[in-house]
Amino acid sequence: MVGHQANLNTRHAPPSSVRSVLSDLGGGLLGGRYGEAPAQVVALHGWRRTHTDFDRVLEGLAAVAPDLPGFGAGAEPPEAWGAAGYAEAVVAACPADPVVVVGHSFGGRVALLLAARYPGRVRALVLTGVPLFRPAGSRPPTPGLGHRVARTLHRVGVLSDDRMEARRRRSGSEDYRQASGTMRAVLVRAISETDDGTYRRALVGLRCPVELVWGEGDTAASVAVAREAAELVAGSRLTVLPGVGHLTPTEAPAALRAAVLRHLAGAT
Repeated sequence: MVGHQANLNTRHAPPSSVRSVLSDLGGGLLGGRYGEAPAQVVALHGWRRTHTDFDRVLEGLAAVAPDLPGFGAGAEPPEAWGAAGYAEAVVAACPADPVVVVGHSFGGRVALLLAARYPGRVRALVLTGVPLFRPAGSRPPTPGLGHRVARTLHRVGVLSDDRMEARRRRSGSEDYRQASGTMRAVLVRAISETDDGTYRRALVGLRCPVELVWGEGDTAASVAVAREAAELVAGSRLTVLPGVGHLTPTEAPAALRAAVLRHLAGAT
């Protein structure tokens, strides 16, 4: 079902305010454990976020939400992983039985590759605010001439590391400026995968039910991206949330929780 417009009170949170306790989830991952084991839901947070974004979404459910490597309590990966590397790390913390996987933003990229590479472990996929690809007709931004010259000068040793870093901090995105060396390389790789069709190909090959829950005002991953993604997956459901931006897990936890509950109940 494509283009469903939510008419529920998306800002209404579950009744209690109890938060998760940081736990060892296995596979070297730390994060939140909710409800009773074994987990039926695995939730993956966005860039520069932590598992606590899902506290109100998962409260009372049998679920886990790791701090992805490089964020929160998670140690940085040993090298610049792509989404597939993160998926391999997360699958070690997943129960053997298929689970509903929820992914927000960067965590949605990981969730998608998890479902594509380990189809027997994923019962359903719920995605929200995920920059899966650039909208049709748009092109990747091209660095200005000054930045391209600076990169060349840095590469041949004329421009110092400090001066090149200062230029990167002036011209890069907030996520890029805040990232360390390894995590900066992870971010660059994630953007590269957005542009080279990695996530589009993964969507087309999915074998599990897919639901997309999107903020109408999301500027990091527009509704146009969600609509295009929904067209690529037969039988998918897209719910657009009026008045909600990019941070759906904290802005509209009830809407995201409703999607999870639908798939826990066996709905498609």
